[in-house]
Amino acid sequence: MSPRWNPEPEVRRGRHVVCSLHAHLVFVTKYRRGALTDEMLIRCEEVMRGVCADFEVELREFNGEHDHVHLLVHYPPKVTLSKLVNSLKGVSARMLRKEYSTHVRTYLWGGHFWSGSYFAGSVGGGSLTVLDQYIEQQKRPM
Repeated sequence: MSPRWNPEPEVRRGRHVVCSLHAHLVFVTKYRRGALTDEMLIRCEEVMRGVCADFEVELREFNGEHDHVHLLVHYPPKVTLSKLVNSLKGVSARMLRKEYSTHVRTYLWGGHFWSGSYFAGSVGGGSLTVLDQYIEQQKRPM
């Protein structure tokens, strides 16, 4: 490596690629029901961090409200975003329904937790700090 080349933590380097890929993901509960509590959001973040680690993805920011969650992920080019989303939603839904079954059943039915749709937006370098602040300022349920 050249001594003139300053490594940046935002830039991933592979054998044949140099990239900086970030995505803002938003998942909404089924029927936009306010099923999430603060305790559930803490557990959801733990589960999603584990899924991201399996995909070699960095979960930079996580927060949410009663009916949705926001994630900021830094991922390598080998990761297909749709597969990552499917795993994040599937594993978290399974764990949350299992661990908080009585609470979830009062809001959601039919074996569903997340809505079938999601938002995924690519994030450029300049707006990362703005997006970090936006996600941090979500109003967590008490």
